[in-house]
Amino acid sequence: MSFLRRRSAATPAGPDFDVLAMDPGDWPGNLGAGLLPAPDGSCQGVFLRYDLFGGRGPAMIIGNLPEGSPARDVEEGEIPFEVAQLLIALENDEPVEVVDVEDTPVMQGDNLLIVRRVKLSESRISCVQFDRSDNVLVTIASWDRPITDDLYALLKPLPAELFQQG
Repeated sequence: MSFLRRRSAATPAGPDFDVLAMDPGDWPGNLGAGLLPAPDGSCQGVFLRYDLFGGRGPAMIIGNLPEGSPARDVEEGEIPFEVAQLLIALENDEPVEVVDVEDTPVMQGDNLLIVRRVKLSESRISCVQFDRSDNVLVTIASWDRPITDDLYALLKPLPAELFQQG
């Protein structure tokens, strides 16, 4: 996927990688963004929180974790970081486990995407993951909304200005 690549700018505004998510203008609710910093100041991940519930918690969290990010290091059977963040934001402290993982081919434009569907013990959570061509892991965790193939058509790199401080 040619548009999913590392930025070549010498001093990126936020993360040094493109962040793949839905454009905030395409989402009718509130959007929040969070950066996962490393001790050296580099960005180890970006999380976009889409809130459709009027401040009562997110409907979806999309994470972008570059290679080497500690949030990618989860034990087999452990829930993805984004699922844990979704549960915290929803103040849901019920234990959730990974029940199964299934690889599914999905076409995104002219590109074939291998999507891992993570099935969880909490049936109201949908979770998918895929690796981009620049080794960034994208995880989408959704509350009470199934993730369909149509969602992948809405994903696009967000502008670096979205992550500027100031």
